[in-house]
Amino acid sequence: MFSRKEDVAFYMFCSFLIDYEPQTICEHLQYLFALLQNSNRRYIDPSGFVKALGLDTGQQQDAQEFSKLFMSLLEDTLSKQKNPDVRNIVQQQFCGEYAYVTVCNQCGRESKLLSKFYELELNIQGHKQLTDCISEFLKEEKLEGDNRYFCENCQSKQNATRKIRLLSLPCTLNLQLMRFVFDRQTGHKKKLNTYIGFSEILDMEPYVEHKGGGYVYELSAVLIHRGVSAYSGHYIAHVKDPQSGEWYKFNDEDIEKMEGKKLQLGIEEDLAEPSKSQTRKPKCGKGTHCSRNAYMLVYRLQTQEKPSTTVQVPAFLQELVDRDNSKFEEWCIEMAEMRKQSVDKGKAKHEEVKELYQRLPAGAEPYEFVSLEWLQKWLDESTPTKPIDNHACLCSHDKLHPDKISIMKRISEYAADIFYSRYGGGPRLTVKALCKECVVERCRVLRLKNQLNEDYKTVNNLLKATVKGNDGFWVGKSSLRSWRQLALEQLDEQDGDADQSNGKMNGNTLNKDESKEERKEEEEELNFNEDILCPHGELCISENERRLVSKEAWSKLQQYFPRAPEFPSYKECCSQCKILEREGEENEALHKMIANEQKTSLPNLFQDKNRPCLSNWPEDTDVLYIVSQFFVEEWRKFVRKPTRCSPVSSVGNSALLCPHGGLMFTFASMTKEDSKLIALIWPSEWQTIQKLFVVDHVIKITRSEVGDVNPSETQYTSEPKLCPECREGLLCQQQRDLREYTQATIYVHKVVDNKKVMKDSAPELNVSSSETEEDKEEAKPDGEKDPDFNQSNGGTKRQKISHQNYIAYQKQVIRRSMRHRKVRGEKALLVSANQTLKELKIQIMHAFSVAPFDQNLSIDGKILSDDCATLGTLGVIPESVILLKADEPIADYAAMDDVMQVCMPEEGFKGTGLLGH
Repeated sequence: MFSRKEDVAFYMFCSFLIDYEPQTICEHLQYLFALLQNSNRRYIDPSGFVKALGLDTGQQQDAQEFSKLFMSLLEDTLSKQKNPDVRNIVQQQFCGEYAYVTVCNQCGRESKLLSKFYELELNIQGHKQLTDCISEFLKEEKLEGDNRYFCENCQSKQNATRKIRLLSLPCTLNLQLMRFVFDRQTGHKKKLNTYIGFSEILDMEPYVEHKGGGYVYELSAVLIHRGVSAYSGHYIAHVKDPQSGEWYKFNDEDIEKMEGKKLQLGIEEDLAEPSKSQTRKPKCGKGTHCSRNAYMLVYRLQTQEKPSTTVQVPAFLQELVDRDNSKFEEWCIEMAEMRKQSVDKGKAKHEEVKELYQRLPAGAEPYEFVSLEWLQKWLDESTPTKPIDNHACLCSHDKLHPDKISIMKRISEYAADIFYSRYGGGPRLTVKALCKECVVERCRVLRLKNQLNEDYKTVNNLLKATVKGNDGFWVGKSSLRSWRQLALEQLDEQDGDADQSNGKMNGNTLNKDESKEERKEEEEELNFNEDILCPHGELCISENERRLVSKEAWSKLQQYFPRAPEFPSYKECCSQCKILEREGEENEALHKMIANEQKTSLPNLFQDKNRPCLSNWPEDTDVLYIVSQFFVEEWRKFVRKPTRCSPVSSVGNSALLCPHGGLMFTFASMTKEDSKLIALIWPSEWQTIQKLFVVDHVIKITRSEVGDVNPSETQYTSEPKLCPECREGLLCQQQRDLREYTQATIYVHKVVDNKKVMKDSAPELNVSSSETEEDKEEAKPDGEKDPDFNQSNGGTKRQKISHQNYIAYQKQVIRRSMRHRKVRGEKALLVSANQTLKELKIQIMHAFSVAPFDQNLSIDGKILSDDCATLGTLGVIPESVILLKADEPIADYAAMDDVMQVCMPEEGFKGTGLLGH
């Protein structure tokens, strides 16, 4: 875009340097121009220039913003040069001038404010032609009402008109179409995919104040933004060669010359993403174009003189270009040599294939077996031929397995001799290589499989007969249902064992231990009649799982399962299982009796009725007792399901105390946040609890009146008293846990149609008799005791616990008490405290298909907006519920461009060299 004189001046400003490498941004730009002019490469990689600017190639930026900042940087840098042609090159090429003119309607006074411009930003919304956009840019604006203009001549506010007057235009006119606008409803940018028509010849004289200046421009470049979103897409440039008049399309490293010296935008328009509200492309006349993706238009002032075709490049730059050309030539020679070698190898391979192909088939002459896969690779000229490997077809006897014939090819001995002499490998498999033992075994298995069908019918008929006396045998019902399949799998397993070759399968070495272990597991699954074995290896006591079959039927089954456990009809069941069954029945009965007794003794505690409350202290008592809510939960669970749970034997109040024996809760906290960790007990209930359970520590709250004559206030005291140090340590630990968690669950609730969503409170653990989630948990096996509720030292001896154990218990209680009950419209996400809000938005995008820039998140009424902040600092704790309000999508995000990027609030070119000046 520069004239010859300006190009020479631009190259001269650092020509005093000798033997240098580009360092500054302008030096890299110089070198880039020199490469574009004299390089032998098809395209130039601008990595050095991009690195000098400090740009992040992984992040898409706005082209118009880059244009403004780069022009400003270039102008500022060149303004320090002594040569005026270099110093003023940007202004001479790109700078124009207009004036903001305000005219008072009362007195006619005209006020002017002069301003320079390097591009005109044109609004395209509501317009179809470029000329309409320019007319709107220059149209008059009325200043009336509250927006009236203060006239210095009238010394008062008056109605006025304001407009822009173009005073001068540059040689190169940059027109920036404002396709990306701010959407007030969503709070983000969106792209206007509307068609705009523009001509190849643009006459700007009607828009300039001073006529007769010859302001006729011709289109020289069009920048296309392909994509439907303002936050992603792909840039493609169409540039016209000023010498030849031919148009070129620049799509990264792909440069394409348009046919017939014409600008063709139709292809790029077709590649744009479809939209439901897409309008039809208007018809364009000759010399005009219509585009809904054109983003920047560059017009050059028409002149009679054609720009010079060549510019003398300074020697120090030409030396760098020559050095790069030399490297490129060396690379081309190397590639040509490699291509030649590849062609030579291909020709040699072709001759070899041609030579042997006719001799491959084996006729009456001796033959050998070769891997079919190897032969296919040998015929493929693109891959080098490896040694022959026939191990995949060998049996355990190191001979050719009969089932592997299908993956082998029979070739003549002549061809085999040539193959092994040239490529090596083995083992060689001649006509005698077929394994006789495997053939015999294979025939035996096939015969047994055929016999199996007959025996299956015979056994079914024998099972219909009634067994008399003690001549029968016990067989598992499950084994009888699947014995045919088990026998078939057993035969396949025997046949499969022959596929192994000394620990090798299909040519791959297997781990012997793993192979034995896998086979052992398979044998355990396939063993017949073991479904009626008890854990002690005897006959199980449940007759519902077994059936009596005749001696003849058992004899047939034994032919297929000789190692199956045998149980004659007179065989007694396992005596140990009988004893355990009786003990289990007795234990169940005992548990039911204990549960019924405890439920009858504490009916209100079980049904959660008439419970005392600290915030509304009952008038009929001055003392309330405290137990752990966890104890109440476990006890209720046992009472509801006594046969599935072990009885609760101890209250376990030590978990509510610190290692020093002090209470861990204040009166205020027990009325609020800690109320879900404790259960209040009436004095009468406490007497019953002391009889039914082992009480390790008594915790009670006493109410008393304080005052000399007339009681003035109520005082509450606890026994044992509060331990301030441990209480403070607990609070610090809880806060730390809430800020340092990893892989915790939070819930995201999507708000639909702006409806107010009430946050569901956590379900109370004092549930009714309906089965809760905890009830579905399996009871602990015998011998696995809970240290808090199954103490063996039956007295009131204090249990020793550490502060760490207490914290662990507290975490368990908090998890149970604060468990969130998920509702419709919510999704659970796993997050960590050190995770940023930006990363959470990406998770939400995958869960709800809502782009991050369309997400409005809040928690407890607080808006979450700082994408760089961690979830811990934002107050997002485990089990939190985050409300998501999704803005209406601008486009179909599932059909975004191939370079779609996740968008976060923009930082623009912050931190790059473009803002360094």
